[in-house]
Amino acid sequence: MTTDDTALPKILVVDDNQQNLELIQAYLEDLDCESLAAEDGPKALEIVKESSPDLVILDVMMPKMSGFEVCKRLKSNPETEDIPVIMVTALNEFGDIERALDCGTDDFLSKPVNKWELLTRVKTMMKLKHLTDRLERTLAYLSEVESQIQD
Repeated sequence: MTTDDTALPKILVVDDNQQNLELIQAYLEDLDCESLAAEDGPKALEIVKESSPDLVILDVMMPKMSGFEVCKRLKSNPETEDIPVIMVTALNEFGDIERALDCGTDDFLSKPVNKWELLTRVKTMMKLKHLTDRLERTLAYLSEVESQIQD
């Protein structure tokens, strides 16, 4: 979790297709952020553990571990459950959208990814993440002040 308001937000892009990965990272260059990349689910989980990204943009269909499984693992771990996840897929069946939502995704984009739609959703998720982080810090501070008053 980013605690320094001046630090650039980190966005992890996960896709087994190198062209898709590079395209989304190129789109993200329009934002003031640090872009990280993973080509599969296990690598994504490793990067999340090492780098604590502020947002994950996650492809659904990947070898080794699907985006559904990666999302489920992130959302079931108390250390990573608050990281917003945007799932990206060529699948457009309602069942796939429902499955992504059941896994805990925060938003959903269909391929081919529209640059402006992606950037708008990323900005929205980053604002929400920033506000959530500030709220958590404020609540922690208030709790600390409260316990000092009671002592």
